[in-house]
Amino acid sequence: MAKKKRGKCKKCKKSKKLMGKNTEMTSEQFLVGLLIGGGAAYVLSDETLRGQVIRYAMQTFGSVAQSVEELKEQFADIRAEIVAEQAVQA
Repeated sequence: MAKKKRGKCKKCKKSKKLMGKNTEMTSEQFLVGLLIGGGAAYVLSDETLRGQVIRYAMQTFGSVAQSVEELKEQFADIRAEIVAEQAVQA
């Protein structure tokens, strides 16, 4: 009986291509993931801390939204100035 060549299956090769060249998890990556996951679990399980995080996120979102509105107003002002200058030159 002839021995079959043992190689990686087609699915394994395809998944390796999808994941990239370096598919091996290093211990450093594992520890970073463990710390991030542990921190997220702690924050989500503590009600007061979760409230503080949500409040901070809402304040940050409000600040960003306000800044975007200010930029829109500045763009509108600049556009109006350009249109006015073009009307004067014409």
